[in-house]
Amino acid sequence: MTLTAAAIANSIKRRETSAEAVVKATLEQIYTRDEQLNCFTTVLASSALEAAGEIDRRVAAEEEPRPLAGVPFAVKNLFDIAGTVTLAGSKINQDNPPAVQDATAVARLKAAGAVLVGALNMDEYAYGFVTVNDHYGATPNPHDPTRISGGSSGGSAAAVAAGLLPLTLGSDTNGSIRVPAALCGVYGLKPTYGRLSRAGAFLFSSSLDHIGPFARSVQDVALAFEAMQGPDDRDPVCTGRAAIKPDLTGDIAGMRIAIAADHFARGMTPAVAQGFEKVATALKTTRTVILPESARARAAAYLVTACEGSQLHLSRLQNRLQDFDPATRDRFIAGALIPSSWYLQAQRLRRWYRDQVRRVFQSVDLILAPTTPCQAPFIDQTTMDLDGQSVLVRPHLGFYTQPLSFIGLPVLSVPVHLPGELPVGVQLIARPYDEAALFQAASFLEQAGVTQASVASP
Repeated sequence: MTLTAAAIANSIKRRETSAEAVVKATLEQIYTRDEQLNCFTTVLASSALEAAGEIDRRVAAEEEPRPLAGVPFAVKNLFDIAGTVTLAGSKINQDNPPAVQDATAVARLKAAGAVLVGALNMDEYAYGFVTVNDHYGATPNPHDPTRISGGSSGGSAAAVAAGLLPLTLGSDTNGSIRVPAALCGVYGLKPTYGRLSRAGAFLFSSSLDHIGPFARSVQDVALAFEAMQGPDDRDPVCTGRAAIKPDLTGDIAGMRIAIAADHFARGMTPAVAQGFEKVATALKTTRTVILPESARARAAAYLVTACEGSQLHLSRLQNRLQDFDPATRDRFIAGALIPSSWYLQAQRLRRWYRDQVRRVFQSVDLILAPTTPCQAPFIDQTTMDLDGQSVLVRPHLGFYTQPLSFIGLPVLSVPVHLPGELPVGVQLIARPYDEAALFQAASFLEQAGVTQASVASP
């Protein structure tokens, strides 16, 4: 499915094809290729075909066309799907009853005409950056199956990069949308904390969790974002901030753009630095700003994540310890042992850091930073070089992403493809609730041919 979501919806609205034909072709691709890609943990063929038939009946009746009419999509398997058990990448959740209603984000995409075809692989309980899951296997990178797709939303990013689907949903606590988007070479949006409802998503760290879309075009990201906006009583942090219609003209005249220095300038491999320079040059910016104490903010984010995640799973750790993925079990145990005073101090730093960054945004509208320090590591790779030191891969792929989600900033990771290289990603960062700036800059870069998502060869 190499067409964009917008192209599919337009083709169906013009009756050049049918939703049923699109969904059948999508399912055929999944059945043919997913044994190697391992993106899906659940395929919903019957309900998808039924939904596609309803879309076609609406089109035939000349009802008002919906923006995502007939577009197939899938979601990270931590989103509730009515009638399906919400796995959240775990073995333990297999014993839970099926969800009784769709997650709000799923319901809103369906209401916009999109057709849900399945659920996607992830790191257990969203605690990881690799999507190497002890229960459901690894999801390899479609551009090189010896390498990781990133995580924890690896199945979501890989499905889009492989061309199985034009649109997927993931979640982002410390970088779990942006990291796999960068490594797989697609667009991944982490909106402002509280902008999109998380109701019906199995949370990891409630004060850090966001949801957002993956796609191969800025327009598709915008369509999904528009469809999912709006208040929701089921999520107490979904504020109901006034919805926006993204501007995709690419007009960045007057936009004040800067490069994040200090922490965000350390540790890039040559390929990441080259991709980043390509974006900065296209946006004609050399100005730098410092987000002060970002390294400490990242450390504090680790503490908050570990504490909140371990408390959420405390009863499971007490009663089902051996049923956890070993890669997450030990980190949850460690989190349960963190003194409460450390958590409180981390939250104090969080408030201070938020205020410092808010001051930076008084003089800039958009900040650029790399998404990951390196291209996709090998699946069995345990260490990587970062700023001249050998460090563990799993915790350090979020080196540039963690400080930003720590204070809920909206960020869009845009893909840069260099000749003969694996993809890299660049983060476009805006002040809270200014997703409009992200879409303007991303559209400019896409129209200039600087950023582009490509479909990996089968």
